[in-house]
Amino acid sequence: MNVMTNDTEGASAPFYLPQGDEVALFEAAAANDLPVLLKGPTGCGKTRFVTHMAARLGRPLYTVACHDDLSAADLIGRYLLKGGETVWVDGPLTRAVREGAICYLDEVVEARKDVTVVLHPLTDDRRILPIDRTGEELQAAPGFMLVASYNPGYQNILKTLKPSTRQRFLAMEFDFPAPAAETAIVVQESGLDQARAAQLVRLAGKLRALKGQDLEEGVSTRLVVYAATLIAGGMALPRAIEAAMIEPLTDDAEVKRGLQDLVVAVFG
Repeated sequence: MNVMTNDTEGASAPFYLPQGDEVALFEAAAANDLPVLLKGPTGCGKTRFVTHMAARLGRPLYTVACHDDLSAADLIGRYLLKGGETVWVDGPLTRAVREGAICYLDEVVEARKDVTVVLHPLTDDRRILPIDRTGEELQAAPGFMLVASYNPGYQNILKTLKPSTRQRFLAMEFDFPAPAAETAIVVQESGLDQARAAQLVRLAGKLRALKGQDLEEGVSTRLVVYAATLIAGGMALPRAIEAAMIEPLTDDAEVKRGLQDLVVAVFG
């Protein structure tokens, strides 16, 4: 299980450029103990937003990257052998509930079905976490907040959130920033000049238009920043774009040649 713990109390918030009223909505949810569901394509800024808000609110953050094998026990905890003794070890969700932290489940639909069942009593007015293995019934500490995200574009009949689960959350829809905003983000994150950053963003827009045709998914803002960082560091533009904005998108040689033609059309 991939779990990242961020001690955000007292830390400065990482850069995040709001696209609408998402900051105010998240703050209102946090103030009223409401769970939040973030919907949007991969790499559009959902995780950065949560990290930003945790620091802004001064709350610890537990981030869990969900996957096919993630079970409820991975989140809640399990008995482990330590020094010849069997001891209970809390999982990230349990630690967040005890500490009054934010628990962020990234791409929650990738987790096993038993995970959503565990979340239900935490997403209503009970705010409890039953731990069957220990007999505990934890009441969420003040400040606890459950945040989950998923990419609706990847949903299929086997991987969806049931309406009974979705309707337990406030929902916020994310998308890639408008070109001017994305350019500002790329400049801030990479140090590249605005003119070249704007060209990279223009290219990203054209690559995203190919989603569902030649590409399964469009290029993320994260990858645009990677390309800009390489260019700002002195790498030749064509090589940086190839490494950061073409190779990560496809393994198909013919598709890659088509994307290279698109790069030439944008940059000349």
